[in-house]
Amino acid sequence: MKNSYGEILRVTIFGASHAESVGVDIEGVPQGLRLTEELFASDIERRRPMQRGDTPRHESDTPQIEGTDKEHLTTGGSIRISFRNNNIRSKDYAHLVYHPRPSHADLTQRRKYGQEADLAGGGIASGRMTVALVAAGVVAKQLIPNARFETKLIEVAGITDVSRFDSLIQEAHSDKDSVGGVVECRVEGVEASLGEPFFDSVESTIAHLLFSIPGVKGVEFGDGFAGCKKRGSERNDAIIDDKGTTLTNNEGGINGGITNGNPIIVRVAIKPTPSIGREQHSYDFSSGRIAPLTIGGRHDACIARRAAVVVEAMVALALADLKLRNL
Repeated sequence: MKNSYGEILRVTIFGASHAESVGVDIEGVPQGLRLTEELFASDIERRRPMQRGDTPRHESDTPQIEGTDKEHLTTGGSIRISFRNNNIRSKDYAHLVYHPRPSHADLTQRRKYGQEADLAGGGIASGRMTVALVAAGVVAKQLIPNARFETKLIEVAGITDVSRFDSLIQEAHSDKDSVGGVVECRVEGVEASLGEPFFDSVESTIAHLLFSIPGVKGVEFGDGFAGCKKRGSERNDAIIDDKGTTLTNNEGGINGGITNGNPIIVRVAIKPTPSIGREQHSYDFSSGRIAPLTIGGRHDACIARRAAVVVEAMVALALADLKLRNL
């Protein structure tokens, strides 16, 4: 099972939803960065379930940091950040071994990794794994200190009125259903000239990491798909000074795969949570027929709401690795 990514700043995720712990190993971090438990607190809190419709599974999510010296400084060697799993109910998932959930990874994981694959809580495909991604993002942000992030949920169930988001999610929760959403990440202060044309473009690097987030089904930069409805004359970003500042930013801060110094803008489409309380129908391998399926466990009615900080973390990780390649 390959769960590593990065050229210089290389991350390897480990664990599973109901394993003893989940976490991330990070290689390529320069020495001298101070990593303390407090540094992770804010971003971990942003991911924590706190509102009606969020999963009722609560973990302390206290990071265990290994690989720093007694002053909590990185040494240039590998770093490990792990989180204990304590609040688990694996029995809720026992029947999914033979009765896989629609639109989930139960069947694909079982076919790829064999009958012993741990599907409890979704296994490696669970949203629980995103706490490790957030931790990696916290470290990455220390390597791009001039980058300023603004990341937020901008759409729920096709509605862009922010004042309605909570009620839409609560309504889905009450109906034992789920809704999807769109998260937008805007990054200012990113230096020009990161990235390469083609295979190591900024877009391809960021998108690769964003698609590693469970539930992500689409990524767009700048004006994205909407830009395809415009003419070039109305879409082109006019350069207005010798720094390369543009009057508009339809390109999302990237030209030819390379950052141009303008804010990076990326939006991420996140599907409705496939694990819902309503009865569904799915093929039952034990009986050899399609049968009703009721899913237990604890799930979010809208995973997009807590995903904003995860999206931000993956954008930060991509930019940090690209910066290290540029040195």
